[in-house]
Amino acid sequence: MKRLMLLEENQIAFHSQDGLIVDDVKDYSHQIAEMIGLGSDTEFLQAGVRTVLDIGCGFGSFSAHLLSLNLMALCVGAYESSGSQVQLTLERGLPAIIGNFISKQLPFPSLSYDMVHCAQCGIIWDSKDGLFLIEIDRVLKPGGYFILTSPITRQQGSSTSSKKGSMSTPLEEITKKLCWSLLEQQEETFVWQKTVDSQCYTSGKQGMVPLCKGEDMQLYYQPLARCISGTGSNRWVPILSRSGSLNSTELKVHGVHPEDFFEDSGFWKSAVRNYWSLLSPLIFSDHPKRPGDDDPLPPYNMVRNVLDMNAHYGGLNAALLEASKSVWVMNVVPLGVHNTLPLILDRGFAGVLHNWCEPFLTYPRTYDLLHGNGLLSHIASQGCNIIELLLEMDRILRPEGWVILSDKLGPIEKVRTLATQIRWEARVIDLQNGSDQRLLVCQKPFVGK
Repeated sequence: MKRLMLLEENQIAFHSQDGLIVDDVKDYSHQIAEMIGLGSDTEFLQAGVRTVLDIGCGFGSFSAHLLSLNLMALCVGAYESSGSQVQLTLERGLPAIIGNFISKQLPFPSLSYDMVHCAQCGIIWDSKDGLFLIEIDRVLKPGGYFILTSPITRQQGSSTSSKKGSMSTPLEEITKKLCWSLLEQQEETFVWQKTVDSQCYTSGKQGMVPLCKGEDMQLYYQPLARCISGTGSNRWVPILSRSGSLNSTELKVHGVHPEDFFEDSGFWKSAVRNYWSLLSPLIFSDHPKRPGDDDPLPPYNMVRNVLDMNAHYGGLNAALLEASKSVWVMNVVPLGVHNTLPLILDRGFAGVLHNWCEPFLTYPRTYDLLHGNGLLSHIASQGCNIIELLLEMDRILRPEGWVILSDKLGPIEKVRTLATQIRWEARVIDLQNGSDQRLLVCQKPFVGK
């Protein structure tokens, strides 16, 4: 077995088996941009591409490059008991979740991503009469792109470099029924674009995929559906027609009052300043020395990723970005609250729906900081077992990782007692604003052999 993680001097280097080195990834990304009709991959943002769902992402080489271009690329891959693409991607500090859609829909609403990418991801796309492609159509925004790189597809095609029409017959038939246009094929890589015309699905052409009844705003691992979603949604907006930031009209589409949204944004800007001020002496200057390690040179940021367990509007994510903190955030919208995930995804952030009575879609020890504002009160209202939640948080959290919970005094004190039982260092902080709100700040210890 090849060694995928190697210690080189004082850093871990990742030697992935996805066949892509840095220069290859840049060339590949540039090739995709040209096939879309752009001059360079630096123009993805101008073309409306901000968010990318990378299916079966190898070890994250392509995602890492997209993130360097200020795009949000989320890797999703199946669970593998012997070590996973997702696990290695998270170790690299990149966004990733465990998931597949062999039988269930992905935990995203319709019209979520600007681009979906699959490079040798192991999915036979024309199987089950295109059911998997229908799911891709569901999560793609109008005008979004599906990129497929696969030697199998090349073998089925009749040409290695042509435009429009050198695909295999099953794929050609299915994508036409989905109102996708094949922009270009170059050797093993195909680029399709989803229509921006919602009327295309009701054109009456023989064999068109039927429309779904109702919307899927609160879907959570429902069975794959053989119908088209999102055509009647107010969020049916072509990717090139969106503004750079959410305005009042777009907020109202999500059922959010602009004043509430901007008040929430201001709150999180202040909260981030307070959090970093609170944790900086511990994160940056008094980093605990591990056996055999030299003292790290400050500033040494221990936090690379954050799991916001009750993300609301994604305000914490936005505040961290605005403060230029070098972290990425997985925004979780719990079941049972107002579903703000479409808003979070439309802001260009990563996010999923999740039921916190169940395990989260990640491997052990993959997050540096867990955050929950009002999470404890929500969990109590759902009837979930609080100690099981804390044990799940302990599973997710890296050694020396942090937990910040904000809630009323009663739930905070209860959890503080439980936190000490699982050997977390815990302290309660009074916000001194006259409210009943408290902060619980915990750290998971580093336990040597």
